[in-house]
Amino acid sequence: MVQFEGKYQLESSENFDEFLKELGVGFILRNLAKTTTPTIEVVKDGDYWVIKTHTALKTTGIRFKLGEEFDETRIDGKTVKTNVVMEGDNTMVQTQKGDKEVKIIREFSETQLKTVCFLIEKFFNLKFF
Repeated sequence: MVQFEGKYQLESSENFDEFLKELGVGFILRNLAKTTTPTIEVVKDGDYWVIKTHTALKTTGIRFKLGEEFDETRIDGKTVKTNVVMEGDNTMVQTQKGDKEVKIIREFSETQLKTVCFLIEKFFNLKFF
């Protein structure tokens, strides 16, 4: 089984600005997001998972039980209902439901974390950590 816990440094990103623009994120925050190199930290804490995103500007994170809905503040500042489920042995799928529905797919391998973020009606972003 693939190891989920660990720290993952951003290696490459595609179409992230377009994704943020479609969410309604402003120009300044989009430019800051493009110029940072985040580290994703994944930790298992009992029945909960914690996923933190560390940047030079700030650290954000979510704490959740698989399959249980929780409130999350999305990158555009809006509060959404979020649910994270496992698909297969190596993939976490996070669905954010609000004014726009976002899906974040995190696929773990022995050497990296691949994250795909998209609006349900559009596909935008591919990141490798």
